[in-house]
Amino acid sequence: MKILITGANGLLGYKLVQLLNKQADIQVIATGRRTISGLPSTVSFFELDISNPIQTDNVISALKPDVIINSAAMTQVDQCEIDREACWKVNVTGVSNLVATCSKNHTHLVHVSTDFIFDGSEGPLDETAMPNPVNYYGESKLAGERVIQQSNIGWAILRTVLVYGVTPDMSRSNIVLWVKKSLEEGKTINVVNDQWRTPTLAEDLAMGCLLAAKKKAIGVYNISGEEMMTPYDIAIETAEFFKLNKSLIQPTDSSKFKQPAMRPLKTGFFIKKAKDELGYHPHSFHDGIALMASQF
Repeated sequence: MKILITGANGLLGYKLVQLLNKQADIQVIATGRRTISGLPSTVSFFELDISNPIQTDNVISALKPDVIINSAAMTQVDQCEIDREACWKVNVTGVSNLVATCSKNHTHLVHVSTDFIFDGSEGPLDETAMPNPVNYYGESKLAGERVIQQSNIGWAILRTVLVYGVTPDMSRSNIVLWVKKSLEEGKTINVVNDQWRTPTLAEDLAMGCLLAAKKKAIGVYNISGEEMMTPYDIAIETAEFFKLNKSLIQPTDSSKFKQPAMRPLKTGFFIKKAKDELGYHPHSFHDGIALMASQF
């Protein structure tokens, strides 16, 4: 099976390359907007900006992958709110370009989406929950989902929540790394205690993508951790694992933060469908941090 990964220079993309490259029956093609250093010698790389329709069609039509795993997205929530044109270009136009070339080349699409398509009024949620985004990032990701759902291609949409993990060259931080670094530097941090999520280890999300790709699964699947936690809970558990000073962590609530984009208060996912149909089984949050720690 030939699998092409978009956005291979991101956290999920990196984990996908590492995981898929270990599969004897998979030929891995990594793509991204810039060259990626340190790729395994067995992995081919092609420059690809999915917001460019001509380049997208040319690259995919030449390579003819069996499956595309789309991990390319603009995910900085506040930046999406500020630069809406750039956000739409990647998260919607880019998806439309992929759908067009998948249709032409009979390629199955596994697309990664987000819990931010929901308004945060309740959680955890299953795959039938009604989307109602409260920020532009969520609007763009929902629009991307609808482009796929209204197409004639084979597709799976994998929704995920608050992804954490580590790569050798982290261009962006995440909550676990931020808490660890802040406490190691002796900084007091304010962490919200009124938002609820089911945090997702990047390796688990990559495994969910692989399982969906191998089965050429059809439909929407929730791929996340199982434990409902607030960012404050995450910070405390991170401090305890690394034996750092928990007293530096101050609980606060969302109203104290002035951010361009609203955040949904309560999301999180039920993952029974992914377990039953894909054989997906995530790490516990504690085991996820332990795996991260082994990679530092």
